[in-house]
Amino acid sequence: MPTVTRRRFLQTTIAASTAGALAPSLLRSAEAAATSARNLRLASFRFDVTPPMGHSLCGGWIKSATAVDDPLEAIGLILLGAGAPIVLCTVDWTGLLNEAHLAWRTALASAAGTTPDRVAVHCVHQHNAPLVCPAAAALASRHPDLPRIFDAEFFSRCLASARAAITAALPRARPVTHVASGSARIAEVASNRRLDRGPDGRIRTMRGSKCTDPALLALPEGLVDPLLRTIAFYDGAEKIAACHTYATHPMSYYGDGRVSSDFCGLARKQRQRDEPACTHLYFTGCAGNIAAGKYNDGTPAARARLTERIYRGLVAADATLRPAPLSRVAWRTTELQLAPNPVLGPDALRELLAPRTDALALRLRPAFKLALLERCARRTPFVLGALHLDDHVFLSLPAEPFVEFQLHAQSLRPGRTVAVAAYGDGGPWYIPTQAEFPAGGYEVDFAFCAPESDERLRAAIATLLA
Repeated sequence: MPTVTRRRFLQTTIAASTAGALAPSLLRSAEAAATSARNLRLASFRFDVTPPMGHSLCGGWIKSATAVDDPLEAIGLILLGAGAPIVLCTVDWTGLLNEAHLAWRTALASAAGTTPDRVAVHCVHQHNAPLVCPAAAALASRHPDLPRIFDAEFFSRCLASARAAITAALPRARPVTHVASGSARIAEVASNRRLDRGPDGRIRTMRGSKCTDPALLALPEGLVDPLLRTIAFYDGAEKIAACHTYATHPMSYYGDGRVSSDFCGLARKQRQRDEPACTHLYFTGCAGNIAAGKYNDGTPAARARLTERIYRGLVAADATLRPAPLSRVAWRTTELQLAPNPVLGPDALRELLAPRTDALALRLRPAFKLALLERCARRTPFVLGALHLDDHVFLSLPAEPFVEFQLHAQSLRPGRTVAVAAYGDGGPWYIPTQAEFPAGGYEVDFAFCAPESDERLRAAIATLLA
């Protein structure tokens, strides 16, 4: 990515963002008093974010886009009447990292008439989809033999579409009078990736998003969160929007150049066809160590089975909804500072970027690590948020945290709904628990922040849920 293009990102996002004031502390919180929901209104929006043919997928280390099996969407809600507008948005992309995530939040905030700290943007994390990091792209662009990580013009068009979609949605806002939450158990989708360990407890082999190894398939499901959770908004008796969250990597197969929202997106689209008057949003929870590998052999038939299981879960969770009058609304934010993983050395990473015979993935990934190092040096915080709707909470987290963080968040409010959306700002990549760092494995190798990120993230979650 040319330097001038990255400079434009910095000028048009960080300067415009209220999150651009860099907090010197590890954690800075914005307490938000609950306000009456008497005048709460909701507007929904959606727009296409399907990449053009030839666009890099998953940051450039898999085959670029050659076909579109089903289009990619960005879908969002704007809540009006509880102070400055609040925006929730989910995107069928692999990830939005660092400056790219801030650019989306800033664009949506500008169109909605709010500030970026009141905007939560999350990616579903499908892999046959764009992965955007301007800093990594700028570093990779110094080596002409490397593919472009993303197309800046396409990215700008998506931001223009976002602003236009919100502008068109605002006049259609409807009253929100009731809220409900529900859940359903999903069977034979999520499984833990980190079960194959040696006598020393270290990871030997990861059971990934797909698996055909009989020994790995025979291992138990492992620690997962089996529940799909839904928070729904109502205008009287009519359901007008529903946010669904579930923790698993959402890939059945990828790397073939065929753009797809994959099984979670396909299930969401099927549910949307069932209820066209209700906007359905799907968010991926804390799935850093969770995937469908035990139940997925990477075939089209497996994708169809996984789609059906998620779809049945969406229907079952909706069936448990019992709307009640909504009285209080609050949006709470926390700025979180994370330190880089001490094993990352900038000189060694730059050497890894240089022309070699290594696979593209091994040469491109150091650019993403360097981008995180630069961010930590600037002390640019990660912005976390929580939408409180009476006893229901929608929790917004960055990166790819392990499922233990989601289970921890829910344990802080027993008997109440905590619907967790991860894959916000993807700059850190994986966030393992501190106890898992000595075990090694893929997720630890690509954890760009230090082991003490565990303690800091848990503190941030506790602040948001207090």
